[in-house]
Amino acid sequence: MSLKITIVVGTMTGTAQLVAQELELTWDDGETRVATVLMEKTDVSVFGGEGVFLICTSTYGQGDVPDNAKALYAELQAKRPDLSQLRYGVFGLGDRTYAETFNFGGKRFDELLAELGAQRIGERVQHDASSGVLAEEAAVEWAAEWLKLARDATTHAA
Repeated sequence: MSLKITIVVGTMTGTAQLVAQELELTWDDGETRVATVLMEKTDVSVFGGEGVFLICTSTYGQGDVPDNAKALYAELQAKRPDLSQLRYGVFGLGDRTYAETFNFGGKRFDELLAELGAQRIGERVQHDASSGVLAEEAAVEWAAEWLKLARDATTHAA
């Protein structure tokens, strides 16, 4: 069964976009179709599409979502769409040296989507830039297990 994954990217410096590209290369195999969308190029209607979604976002400033994610985040807060059909994952990027706000970009999207009825697939990933492991390498290691969970989630939801 074919699975569609849409990776929705929030980024300031491009690292989250690199992670998304790496995941696209890893997952896109004919059985799995992957589309990557930058948050500034979309709105809440993106979540009306088929398949599963991966929020891939960094954290910026005082634990904020990145600049390119602010409009989408604000629109979700304002419109409060019913996302009970939505299955999603979160790959958050952060730096543990900012302990107070570590990975809040991913956390904020995760909490808001859950409030709107969406169901998360797997645990929220909190990549730590200070760990010495590149985010895209960590993503590739994590990718196979999440893909299996995503397939299970869509099989049971159908």
